[in-house]
Amino acid sequence: MSTTSQRGSRRSRATGTASGSPARAAREPGRRTGRASTSKPGRPQKARKPGKSGTSRASQRARGGSRRQVVQRRRILLLGVLTVVTLGYLLWFTPFLGVSTVEVVGARTVAAQAVRSAAAVPEEQPLLRVDADEVAARVRELPDIATAEVTRSLPSTLTITVTERRAVAYHDDDRGIRLVDATGVPYKRVEEPPDGLPRLELFDPGPADDVTRTVTGVLASLPDELADQVVAARADTPGAVEFDFTDDRIVRWGDAEQNTEKAQVLAVLLTREGTVYDVSSPELPTVS
Repeated sequence: MSTTSQRGSRRSRATGTASGSPARAAREPGRRTGRASTSKPGRPQKARKPGKSGTSRASQRARGGSRRQVVQRRRILLLGVLTVVTLGYLLWFTPFLGVSTVEVVGARTVAAQAVRSAAAVPEEQPLLRVDADEVAARVRELPDIATAEVTRSLPSTLTITVTERRAVAYHDDDRGIRLVDATGVPYKRVEEPPDGLPRLELFDPGPADDVTRTVTGVLASLPDELADQVVAARADTPGAVEFDFTDDRIVRWGDAEQNTEKAQVLAVLLTREGTVYDVSSPELPTVS
């Protein structure tokens, strides 16, 4: 083979090696572009995972936010405690809600000022510190007061509601003349027997005595037209109540049962002439 032929053959191989066939070039695009792309065509690239530094910063931010929430909650709690303490101090220890008005309800024969004096509530005393039971007990020490109830009304009013005693008879002994109420309590001394009240002819009347309570209870149940005619009342036992009426008439009442029926029957019997009117059994009354 000649030298010229050998050179041509080498050039042909060199050219084929450098350029290659079109099909090979299509199969190896990376080689033609100088391997500019390292990923295979048609496949999505994977997202890069955050590194340790990114995770650390996120954790620090979360811890910081949690600490701020804790601090905020503590501030709110402290503010609430301070508010409660301040309000409690104002209400309990200062005249901020102190008593400025003492109202008296139910007093008729007893002066309202007498009730206020007995209550003895210091002016501007914190309303919440007023002992209602103690004030009521002081008011009940008044002879004419049977019951007393004390209530508070914000911001500064104390209301005292009283029930006065009502005399149904009087008792006269070596201790003087005393009024007796419906519960048998001799509660007030007077100089003269009051007009219109019957004399209670018992040895030692009192609320603990059954006979006293029975007699005064019957007197309290009488309608006005009968009560005005009673001059004296007595009993040896709770079942033997007896009255002296005007015009020297005697009424035998019996026990404290069926008081309404007895009063109705007696009102009819008194229209008849007689001295003794017995309604102890209202179904079988008698006049003699």
